[in-house]
Amino acid sequence: MRWASVIDTDALLSTAVTHAAAKIFKGLGNCEPDLLTVFVSAHHAARFEELSYLLLREFESSYLFGCCAVGVIGGGREIEDGPCLSLTGATLPGVRMKGVHLDAAQVPPVYAEPHVWEDTMHLTASQQPSFLILADPFSFETETFVKGLDRVYPSATKVGGLASGARQVGGSALYLGNEIHRSGAIALALTGNVQIDPVVAQGCRPIGDPMFVTLAHENLIRELDGRVPRDVLGTLFERLPPLDRELLTDSLFLGMAMRADASQYVPGDFLIRNILGMDPQSGALWVNAHVPTNSVVQFHLRDAATSAYDLERALTHYKTSTLSGPSTGALLFSCSGRGYGLYGQTDHDSNAFRRLIADVPIGGFFGDGEIGPVQNSTYLHGYTSAFAVFSERK
Repeated sequence: MRWASVIDTDALLSTAVTHAAAKIFKGLGNCEPDLLTVFVSAHHAARFEELSYLLLREFESSYLFGCCAVGVIGGGREIEDGPCLSLTGATLPGVRMKGVHLDAAQVPPVYAEPHVWEDTMHLTASQQPSFLILADPFSFETETFVKGLDRVYPSATKVGGLASGARQVGGSALYLGNEIHRSGAIALALTGNVQIDPVVAQGCRPIGDPMFVTLAHENLIRELDGRVPRDVLGTLFERLPPLDRELLTDSLFLGMAMRADASQYVPGDFLIRNILGMDPQSGALWVNAHVPTNSVVQFHLRDAATSAYDLERALTHYKTSTLSGPSTGALLFSCSGRGYGLYGQTDHDSNAFRRLIADVPIGGFFGDGEIGPVQNSTYLHGYTSAFAVFSERK
């Protein structure tokens, strides 16, 4: 298994493809890649339809998988502005690939019989797949889709992101094989001699103490430890240092504990969700997730230092706990709210991976949402970096 990754910023897409293709072949020892991931900036939107032709002219037998984006990652760089094209190629001996495109109407109900999902995905759970998923943010219910995949393929890794750079339905571009799709989602299942490990960094830190949700209805929290959420936040605010008080006004999130039986909680135990607002009359909190009564939650904050620390924590934990073989390559699905705008420096997350895990080729893009697991269940995230780390199966 061998990987190569490159970015080209030429304003002419055909020239960018030619230059990038030459570097991919060189990086792979003049071998054609089995898998070619492609991420293209919205500056090339007028030629999205032509990109498949340009790539397949250079890579006759490679399987294309990718999408459009506001910014792309590859070749050791993260480019967030201007015309850019990222190509990441991999030779994958002993690996089988199966791609599928689904529009929203083709997705089975979450609790449909497993064979219905297997027929839809053209893949059985016994084949032990791993999934890469890319979706259009305007036309597809991604979280419902991955919830169904979790039911039928519970042991399968599922990592990916939402295409970005488009402003309306039909503006996105999803590349699968020799086809381009403007809506729905594409999923690439890999089986055989490949291990894909997920590393998810949500970029938050807890404040205050974990609390029980003592009264809630769907996504409205009415009581926390028997108190109105407005009163809980008021007390918490008084206890925070000045810098955290400033963050609480515009960078406050809710962490939902994924291990209800734990006696104590640590970073990584929580699924981070946005707080949508506070009901002015009752002081209840609206959250963009269903919050069960008797569940455990904790408030979280996010800033650049916290995000950097959480990424290092997640990568270090992966490095010390993984049983996989040596990493050969990786894909990074990062939120468009990270990058230079958050850190004040470029290439932050890619550099952290190479420093803490391995100096391997990394491709990817900045999206409108990231797909990855928290405590063995897959979710759609925001402000997150989700890595798919490739190695040969032991």
